[in-house]
Amino acid sequence: MKGFRIYLLTSLIVAVYGRPQGEKEIKIVSQTNEISPEGGYEWSYETENGIKAQETGTLKKGKGGPDGEDAVVAQGSFSYTDKEGNQISVVYVADDEGGFQPQGAHLPTPPPIPPNIQKALDWIASQPSTTERAGRRRK
Repeated sequence: MKGFRIYLLTSLIVAVYGRPQGEKEIKIVSQTNEISPEGGYEWSYETENGIKAQETGTLKKGKGGPDGEDAVVAQGSFSYTDKEGNQISVVYVADDEGGFQPQGAHLPTPPPIPPNIQKALDWIASQPSTTERAGRRRK
């Protein structure tokens, strides 16, 4: 019982003092969360101050072998208004091959690749791999 009282007291202290003072509590106006037996899922939420987020995930079966593990492929979006009043929106895909790939008008983009560099990269990509070259020498 003593442990419960300490837990209760700690919870009350966190509830009262854990949130920065002077900030208003933001309520969730809608929320969903579904998990399928096959490994997929869907979730979403929206808050009263306009924050919205949603994501869908599906299980991608591996191809056998040591590196052929199952992976979750996710796609989703989120949006909110920043302190300056700008609407921030991000759409993304995340998987085992490309990682997290966000898109949004506010995200920085790399400069274009200079033509000479692109030509060199294309040439390198067209060359056989070192494994292929090593195999040719052994014949």
